[in-house]
Amino acid sequence: MKHAPHFTWDDLQFFLAVARTGQLSTAARQLRTSHATVSRRIDRLEFALKVKLFERNPRGYMLTAMGQRFIDTAERMEQETERLRADLSAGSAAQRGVVRISAPEGFSNFFFTGVLPEFTAKHPNISLELITIQQIMSLSRKEADIVVVLDPPKAGPYFTEKLTDYHLQVYGSLDYLARHPPIESRDGLPDFAFIGYIEDMIFAPGLDYLGDVHPRIKPQFQSSSIFAQLTAAKSGLGLCVLPFFIAGKHPDLQVVLPQEVDLRRHYWITCHRDLRQSPRVRTVIDFLMEAVRLNAPAFLGPWRATDG
Repeated sequence: MKHAPHFTWDDLQFFLAVARTGQLSTAARQLRTSHATVSRRIDRLEFALKVKLFERNPRGYMLTAMGQRFIDTAERMEQETERLRADLSAGSAAQRGVVRISAPEGFSNFFFTGVLPEFTAKHPNISLELITIQQIMSLSRKEADIVVVLDPPKAGPYFTEKLTDYHLQVYGSLDYLARHPPIESRDGLPDFAFIGYIEDMIFAPGLDYLGDVHPRIKPQFQSSSIFAQLTAAKSGLGLCVLPFFIAGKHPDLQVVLPQEVDLRRHYWITCHRDLRQSPRVRTVIDFLMEAVRLNAPAFLGPWRATDG
């Protein structure tokens, strides 16, 4: 009589973590366990199934053909487990745990952290992890539970919803503008010093502003940090394209050519579709959607009346 392979749901969690990261050490950090424990659980699963799921090589763990087939089954089981947990835990008892969010630096530092006290007051049992190094966060590998992006994923098993539009304009410090000739038109902008992103480090097309302002603008100072760009602009280093929800809080910055230069970008919120069933993830998404809606004037600025 043949016995069915004996393995547990925990074994599948270890398998999925290694399959998504390709590294025992990274999987161990995600699962909050040791490198040796992950290796032992993978070996046990392969022994139970009597198949080789991974090829081991110096670069890490690569799925075999059987491993590729098995991951589809494991992910379906993971989704059903998430749904079952959500059903069993519906209610206040489900509102606990850790939610990891990846979001652009500007949105994180100049908006999200400002509404955190309200969130923690409402949901004291949910802990948040906020990551602003968005370009290395992978939804497919579930390195983040929720991601705020400028450009939504084009395909995949993701839930995506638009958070808001936001407007950007060219700003200069009062001191800088007083020290330079008046800016008469858009075509005059390339004659002035500009601050912008480092071109080869722009991780989202939506952050490539300067070409939309004028194709001949070449920034004199570049930084991957919007906070550094803001500080440089306030110090009088040059002109800078900034979102209204950031620059509008600084009276020492003045809009340049407000009728001619007005850029619009968008924030989207997205997560893996099966995580949308998680009560704590749903709680964070719903809170962010409502917080952004209540702060619409900060994102839309004086254009709100024409954007409705």
